Amino acid sequence: MNTQLLNRIDQRTRLAGHNRLALLLFRLGGRQLFGVNVFKVLEVLNRPPLHRLPHTRAPLLGIADLRGRSVPVVDLGRAIGHPESDETTQNHLIVTEFNRSVQGFLVSAVERIVNIAVDEVHPPPDFGEASYLTAITRLGTELIQIIDVEKVLAETAAPVPAPTQAQALRVRVPGEPRILIVDDSRVARAQIQQCLEPLGIRCTLLPDGRQALTHLKQLAAAGTPPSQHYAVVISDIEMPDMDGYTLTTEIRRDAALADLWVLLHTSLSGIFNNAMVERVGANAFVPKYNPHDLATEVLQRLQAVGLAQAA
Repeated sequence: MNTQLLNRIDQRTRLAGHNRLALLLFRLGGRQLFGVNVFKVLEVLNRPPLHRLPHTRAPLLGIADLRGRSVPVVDLGRAIGHPESDETTQNHLIVTEFNRSVQGFLVSAVERIVNIAVDEVHPPPDFGEASYLTAITRLGTELIQIIDVEKVLAETAAPVPAPTQAQALRVRVPGEPRILIVDDSRVARAQIQQCLEPLGIRCTLLPDGRQALTHLKQLAAAGTPPSQHYAVVISDIEMPDMDGYTLTTEIRRDAALADLWVLLHTSLSGIFNNAMVERVGANAFVPKYNPHDLATEVLQRLQAVGLAQAA
């Protein structure tokens, strides 16, 4: 394994070990600060020329040619309905990679990178389906709104085909085994649920690692072994209050939870591998979002414990 890869693994796990979140801060017009996980960011550029495409409309503005790569560009302010956004003042492009794709977001100003303690990152007010936030935090007296970029991408990109996993994978899952899904993105939770429930799997949904850990400990305290209640725990990595690394570590430290089967599932692309999974104590890793890959991994686990059968 090369030194650069080991350094990236160490960087991730050191940050997670201190339970901190690195954010790139930016503005969309006006004074409000927004943030995105810095590990989703490939680069920040001055606004490049855009090639408008027929039959597209805002917030998808067109394509930028970045060193031979065609990158779709989204007006982020328009996408989330920010009232002070004005496309004519969006002069910076944040190029991101997540969910196995590269895309650019136009913003008005890029500030800096900050490290925030995860216990200072909180779930946003519940505005239901209309919310484009996964979390909020503060830097001094300034409020930082952390954008649910997965929701933005889901609304601006071509939709993922509706799951037909039961037919495609030719499986039968008797008895409705349970799976715990932990993700701060409402869109991501719904995608996983829609992928697995057609297979006959019952899903419990929670928005962050802290709530998941509390829930699992409550099961154990009530006399229900969590590993018998849940065949799989699927956890996002980047979440407010307690991230997926810390959740996995806490599960492994607790004798009542340690035998849970944990699958890490994240939109961060290209920087995870088996060494990372082993280091944090997870059993498997699947990058977002490919419903076939996710269903295959889950079904292999269910088959291993005798809860699924080939049709």
